[in-house]
Amino acid sequence: MHLEKFTYDNKLPKWFAYATLFWGFVGMLVGLIAALQLAFPVFNFSDYFPHLSFGRLRPVHTNAVIFAFVGNGIFTAVYYSMPRLLKTPMWSKALGKIHFWGWQLIIVAAAVTLLMGYTQAKEYAELEWPIDIAITIIWVLFGINMFGTIFTRRERHLYVAIWFFIGSWVTVAMLHI
Repeated sequence: MHLEKFTYDNKLPKWFAYATLFWGFVGMLVGLIAALQLAFPVFNFSDYFPHLSFGRLRPVHTNAVIFAFVGNGIFTAVYYSMPRLLKTPMWSKALGKIHFWGWQLIIVAAAVTLLMGYTQAKEYAELEWPIDIAITIIWVLFGINMFGTIFTRRERHLYVAIWFFIGSWVTVAMLHI
């Protein structure tokens, strides 16, 4: 009997895990500052620094926690578990790197534009259209890498977790686009 030995490249999941921790800290710190502004008006610096007013910090906080913290956490799970569940490496290391750096640039662009006051004024959909287009492109590249991995798998069975990843990808794509 011949047993195949698999090795896994954990570099990309580690990058996403570190980004999860970093953006979680940043997003929650911004949320703490915004909460302090509500509880203690002395922390409202809007007269001196209008970019740090509650109205600008709140969308930065919500977007940082949703897209940066939770988003990177989900990507960590996908890039860590898919190769193990499917017994194959991710389809494209290059797409994985583009996904990682593209997502981080989107987060930075979102924070900068929100602090500058550029917004569509829609709850949880504040980001301006160029950032929305970038999100769509990166999301599609992520999907190509994910489905490419599924199509080249060595494991015949698709575990429930993979179906949840597929469902999440489709749902976010439909909601965003």
